[in-house]
Amino acid sequence: PVFDFKPKGHLELGEGLDIIRQRRLSHVSGHRSYYLCGAGALLQHALVTFTLQKLLSKGFLPMTVPDLLRGAVFEGCGVQPSATPSPVYTIDPARFEDLCLAGTSEVGIAGYFMDHAVQLQDLPVRVVCSSTCYRAETDTGQEPWGLYRVHQFTKVEMFGVTAAECGTESEELLDEFLGLQKEIFSELGLHYR
Repeated sequence: PVFDFKPKGHLELGEGLDIIRQRRLSHVSGHRSYYLCGAGALLQHALVTFTLQKLLSKGFLPMTVPDLLRGAVFEGCGVQPSATPSPVYTIDPARFEDLCLAGTSEVGIAGYFMDHAVQLQDLPVRVVCSSTCYRAETDTGQEPWGLYRVHQFTKVEMFGVTAAECGTESEELLDEFLGLQKEIFSELGLHYR
């Protein structure tokens, strides 16, 4: 949209409304963290609830996944926890061997279906999960602005398991998910690309 004023970004708006705090937190939680307060916290919960209800009405299976997962599950998703620098947070191996914090619920959902047979007539399986995501790869060489590239955040994710009988099932489900994303943004009155 075109405005007749200089629009403010989410961080400036949030700080002005006292619903986001991202400055002066290094002594509490380090770099790239934030607090959501009052209406900011309620807004996050409302968005998660809105999205979950929308996807549940479309037949998605709700799931809660572990935040801590073994390295083999990450590797099955194409993530190398032992890479240097590591893209994931690893738990102290002296206390908990081979456990990492998940950066997305996708890893936990994939772990659920690992070595798990699904009947062809039950496909596709559509899963929705709201999870806390932990990201170690926040240093992109540029100083991020606002609530992007942070170490911890909440996300609602769609995940699908399809057959491969025709070879188009995965692409069709991805198109369905993209349509749902557009629906969600449109219903919220948000612009997207």
